[in-house]
Amino acid sequence: MDTFADTLKKTLGTALSSAAVQTIQVNVGSLCNLACRHCHVGGSPQSREVMDRATMESVLRLAAAFPEAQIDITGGAPELNPNFRFLIEALSATGHPLQVRSNLSVFYEAGMEGLPEFFREHGVQLVASLPCYLEKNVTAQRGAGVFDKSIRALGRLNELGYGRQPGLGLNLVYNPGGPFLPPGQVALEADYRTRLRQEHGIIFTRLLTLTNMPLGRFLDDLQRQGKESDYRHLLVDAFNPGTVEGLMCRHQICVAWDGTLSDCDFNMALGLPLSGGLPTHIDDIDPALLAGRPIVTGEHCFGCTAGCGSSCGGALVA
Repeated sequence: MDTFADTLKKTLGTALSSAAVQTIQVNVGSLCNLACRHCHVGGSPQSREVMDRATMESVLRLAAAFPEAQIDITGGAPELNPNFRFLIEALSATGHPLQVRSNLSVFYEAGMEGLPEFFREHGVQLVASLPCYLEKNVTAQRGAGVFDKSIRALGRLNELGYGRQPGLGLNLVYNPGGPFLPPGQVALEADYRTRLRQEHGIIFTRLLTLTNMPLGRFLDDLQRQGKESDYRHLLVDAFNPGTVEGLMCRHQICVAWDGTLSDCDFNMALGLPLSGGLPTHIDDIDPALLAGRPIVTGEHCFGCTAGCGSSCGGALVA
């Protein structure tokens, strides 16, 4: 099997490098109220990986160097970080476009009261994980009771204007329930709209489809089933050179819970920091060096270039 770097050189004649930073993705830690089967960061209630306030202050300084960049906050369940509201309040005051990736069920954990209202007050766009519109499929991935909590949360967000009003985006995220590629994003979005509206009265802004990466718990599951090799070959065989221009690693920088810098959240999960002789911690980096940097790649990168492509913003090509 060719390496990802070899495949790029054969098809594009060049190695992968970054363009201007358009997004700063901030992973505030893998602490989570769930322990989903597909999670690439191994999020769980037992995690001790929690970004501290000092690192968040460093995030604010980095954001100031990119005043037009979107700030994309993820985890785990980022809302469980004890300094989460401080970070949101500080970032919203800067005027950066701001979005949070939520599993929705966290709204009903102790101490999380008023989260939907807090998000609306600070103009936060939401990217909400709902891996299927069928309860049985969500239960298989995320556990019993999660689907009902997610639907309740979406209903409350709709009441507050999310998915309805300009500036209150509510995007949903689908990921496959097994070792296969996502279906077409446009057609699946239409199915989601029909089923969620008819059965639950829920509306949303967009559906984003994400390919499961052979990392973390999803990789563990593949290995238990003896399907790792088949899945990796599926991703390689589905390589689409048309996805490369839009790869999220080319347009973002990822900050881990401890301040380590990576090209994407998947590299972060694998312990792969920036390369090319660049500093690998947020406190040491010169922001001017982030554009044009070499991207660290590996076999997992075939997950983002397979079929229609995959990114934190959904499919890369139609």
